[in-house]
Amino acid sequence: MLKITMFSSADKVAGQGVGSAYIELIHLLRTRFADQFDIAINKYRKSQISHYHTIDLPFYFSTFSKKRGRKIGYVHFLPETLEGSLQIPQPFRGLFYRYVIAFYKRMDHLVVVNPSFIDKLVAYGIPRDHVTYIPNFVDSDNFFPVDKSTRQKYRQKYHLPADKFVVLGSGQIQERKGVPDFIKLAQQNPDIQFVWAGGFSFGRLTDGYSELKKVVDNPPTNLLFTGIVSRKEIAELNNAADLFLLPSFNELFPMSVLEAFSCGTPVMLRDLDLYHSIIDGDYEPAKDVGEMQTKLVELTHNPERLNYLRKQAVETSKRYSKEHLARVWDRFYRQQAKEAN
Repeated sequence: MLKITMFSSADKVAGQGVGSAYIELIHLLRTRFADQFDIAINKYRKSQISHYHTIDLPFYFSTFSKKRGRKIGYVHFLPETLEGSLQIPQPFRGLFYRYVIAFYKRMDHLVVVNPSFIDKLVAYGIPRDHVTYIPNFVDSDNFFPVDKSTRQKYRQKYHLPADKFVVLGSGQIQERKGVPDFIKLAQQNPDIQFVWAGGFSFGRLTDGYSELKKVVDNPPTNLLFTGIVSRKEIAELNNAADLFLLPSFNELFPMSVLEAFSCGTPVMLRDLDLYHSIIDGDYEPAKDVGEMQTKLVELTHNPERLNYLRKQAVETSKRYSKEHLARVWDRFYRQQAKEAN
């Protein structure tokens, strides 16, 4: 039996995609490979593979022990992707960014959730053959489309109008996620119901906290901030929505988009280059808030386009299914275990 130790604090902060991705992977491995993988979490035992999901300082020190076996690092962010997320004053920001790269360089191998980050890691001095692309995935047992009757029940549960077009965004409330643009769209479209599922996971450390908090405390009448919600509630809200809209300025591979796809919810995204290599053609692209406004109005009057995006969502979710990714992780861990010997 292959001994794999997971090192993570990702599930300690609610409402962030890193934690969702971690929970999905642990559940997958423990249900699919219970008789093949011996999984432990945050235990400093002798293992063939140590998989680091977060970059906590104690984890960094642990990498110097020979008991760790093959050290695998999960790259959920780079220094540049943290801009607009957290308020870290200088000189601490520069020190932290250098620590991030130093942590990644301690690994024997890295896993990225978006292939566009491979070149960026190479630019930081990490060999290309030390990096593997494995995308995120969502469990279809928890995220799936529902019928019209259930959809209306979800709208009633969250006090959403039965007859209005509903736009959902989700993730941490922060500048990087484009929440100010989401607010602007709500202000410009009083006849559309907007919902943002998520909160200030890092409190006052959140970039733009004070200005965003003012709106969260006193939002437009057609904008609902739910606060941090469970994954079950995220699935329900996706099914209650007509459109999932993420105006984020920087991402790796957002779990929120996969969750929307899995629920068959049409998706509109700020058209970032990093999406092109993974989901190009599967969402409605918009280059800025002006184009989001134009396309949003178009979609409310174009059921054919909306239905096309709904079908694309369902088809895309199959490429990132737990069945497919289970085989990918199985092959990856076994190959890494061979490298450790």
